[in-house]
Amino acid sequence: MQQPPPTPRGRRTVAALTATALGTVGLLTAVLANAGAAHAAAVPALSPTNVPGRGATVPFVEQEAEYAATNGTVIGPDRKYGNLPSEASGRQAVTLNGVGQYVEFTLTEPANSIDFRYSLPDSPDGKGRDASIDLLVDGAKLKSVPVTSKYSWYYGGYPFNNNPGDTNPHHFYDETRTLLGQTYPVGTKIRLQVASTAQSPTFTVDLADFEEVAAPIGKPAGALDVVADFGADPTGATDSTAEFQAAVNAGAAQGRTVYIPQGNFTLYSHVVVDRVTLVGAGPWYSVLGGRDPINRANAAGIYGKWVNQGGSTNVNLKDFAVIGDIRERVDEDQVNAIGGAMSNSTVDNLWLQHTKVGAWMDGPMDRLTIKNSRILDQTADGVNFHTGVTNSTVTNTFVRNTGDDGLASWPQDKPNTNDSFTHNTVVLPILANNIVTYGGRDFTISDNVMSDTVSNGGGLHIANRYPGVNSGSGTAVAGTVTAARNTLIRTGNSDYNWNFGVGAVWFSGLNEPINGATINITDTDILDSSYEAVQTIEGPANGINFTNVNINGAGTYAVQAQAAATMKFTNVKATNIAQSATPIHNCVGSGFVITDGGGNSGLTGSTCSGTWPTPVWTYNGVPSNPGTSSPSPSPSQSSSPSPGPSTSPTPTCPTGTGNIAQGKAATASSSNQSYGAGNAVDGDADSYWESANNAFPQWVQVDLGCAVGLSKVTLKLPPASAWNTRTQTLAVSGSTDGSSFTTLAASAGRTFDPATGNTVTIDLPANSVRHLRITVTGNTGWPAGQLSELQAFAS
Repeated sequence: MQQPPPTPRGRRTVAALTATALGTVGLLTAVLANAGAAHAAAVPALSPTNVPGRGATVPFVEQEAEYAATNGTVIGPDRKYGNLPSEASGRQAVTLNGVGQYVEFTLTEPANSIDFRYSLPDSPDGKGRDASIDLLVDGAKLKSVPVTSKYSWYYGGYPFNNNPGDTNPHHFYDETRTLLGQTYPVGTKIRLQVASTAQSPTFTVDLADFEEVAAPIGKPAGALDVVADFGADPTGATDSTAEFQAAVNAGAAQGRTVYIPQGNFTLYSHVVVDRVTLVGAGPWYSVLGGRDPINRANAAGIYGKWVNQGGSTNVNLKDFAVIGDIRERVDEDQVNAIGGAMSNSTVDNLWLQHTKVGAWMDGPMDRLTIKNSRILDQTADGVNFHTGVTNSTVTNTFVRNTGDDGLASWPQDKPNTNDSFTHNTVVLPILANNIVTYGGRDFTISDNVMSDTVSNGGGLHIANRYPGVNSGSGTAVAGTVTAARNTLIRTGNSDYNWNFGVGAVWFSGLNEPINGATINITDTDILDSSYEAVQTIEGPANGINFTNVNINGAGTYAVQAQAAATMKFTNVKATNIAQSATPIHNCVGSGFVITDGGGNSGLTGSTCSGTWPTPVWTYNGVPSNPGTSSPSPSPSQSSSPSPGPSTSPTPTCPTGTGNIAQGKAATASSSNQSYGAGNAVDGDADSYWESANNAFPQWVQVDLGCAVGLSKVTLKLPPASAWNTRTQTLAVSGSTDGSSFTTLAASAGRTFDPATGNTVTIDLPANSVRHLRITVTGNTGWPAGQLSELQAFAS
């Protein structure tokens, strides 16, 4: 979802996590069906498009490149954020890096079109590169297909930028489509082949969707035509915003449908619709796009009226595409495909791509249905029901490659009630969750497929999180939340702010505890989760029932309790859990309660280790070592061999009477946003480390290089008066090997007071310490561990 502004001294993470699943032997067989005979280097992985009875019913047949014929290089499997395979479907793809290299698919159903997902390297200036790849049919070239990286490659922290010199490259993939000119039968071979590497040194192909696109839909009887009647330009050479606006105004006034014939139409701004039906010749034929060349905050989109203008009602949008030109994320810009308020309205069979959000709906509004649509390659959310959206639904919609939550509900200041997300397939949200409800009353999330969460989120997230979500406003989680018959595949992933995994299904009470609601997770498959299958964090969550749930494969734990919760498990079966001896990680103690409703298995044994294990990814029971991650792709790749790993320098023993921790290597149990462990040893009292919020205990430690005797430690917070007095409950411990720690100063409340420089000094007994650790279990000023300086002084 589009993020709220940063919160001083500990901004909340973007993470919002969703779930992954699949289940019985029969279901596993079904979802593996499209793998075919795998390429020798590929690992069979569950498919999100072949789950019987769940997810969207799509008009295409999907084929993965790693299972096709190829003379290229299969990359992956790999789920590490920032690595090219981690954002591929199934976490595998094929890289072509030479003339004549190809991926060749064999049609299993007749098709006259292809939509393929790919990645090109970024350009050195971050503006992207254009290239082309040949498309061959049964060995004969049919056409060259343009491809680009202009809509890919983001860097840095939220809300991200296009500067290749920054950190955290991500959002590597895009997709493009083309008609083949005729319908080809089963058995036809469709090849994507490199003709030149002059424009791009590599082409990585993830998958291809093959479809038999129907003929264009003709103009309905009595309809107004935006071209014939109002002069819109179907070539896209000129701006047609005024012509479209005149057409829909006339349609509303006359009670007539407005028709968009075949063409590519340029719109420099929104077209505002109210009490009108706007239809096209089909999403492959009637395409709206464009962006104001001067005011880049204006772009193509179909919007209802704003609420302060009365909102819109009785709007029907059907059978066209909005393929925009949004290449960056600016949350203040209204550059979404669909927006505003639309009550008693329907969005049906739209193709929404390259905008900021597919549909960001600002209520209050009632009874909106989004159905039978495709939402692809967004810089932020797929759909967000924002503020007072009621009795509304997203159903039978396919969502892939969003820059934030796939499907989200956020009642920021007015309740969202009786909404639903059903029969959708949500794949590869690059940030945050596949499906989430932040607050909300009587919400239904059922019969969906969620797969391949990339970072800072899970498959399914239910939470009292984000501004305005609270019981006082009636916006908190309330009533009955039903999550039934969902399948989650490879969901959840590492949160780069927290430095630990997010659950496939996770619950958060960040703003306030989840109390009084009934949350039913039933008849659900949680499959091959990247880390834990179920997680609680940031605040208590109660009233949760898991019934008939199959947890098959988890990279770490079946359950990870980092906040108090009450749950009831009935017929919950956990298998292929990496930490099988202790499938439950619980550092909350008696605050976390699972009531056994009977029929459970694989959930015996718990731990509170204080460290997070390296995940082991199963890929349908076949272990994969995440330590063999592919390297991050550089913005401008070359054929030069990668340098070998450098030798770690021999540690040097600190000397002198001053602070011997400054500049040394520092690590932490977690970090919030950019407030990393290194800030505690950089000598700058204004920078600081902050842990994940509402997730005690947390620690920060420094490696002094070799064992020395320490006389004292001095801990600091920024001296600015904005940092009010606070007491942190903390302990000091030391280790010579980094694994076995001895307490040097017992846990106690330490008061940081701006009047005395926000400084605490702790004298230490005789010791020999190389690894110095501060463990924080409480903070009266902020729900996280915080230190601007960790200073150590030798005896």
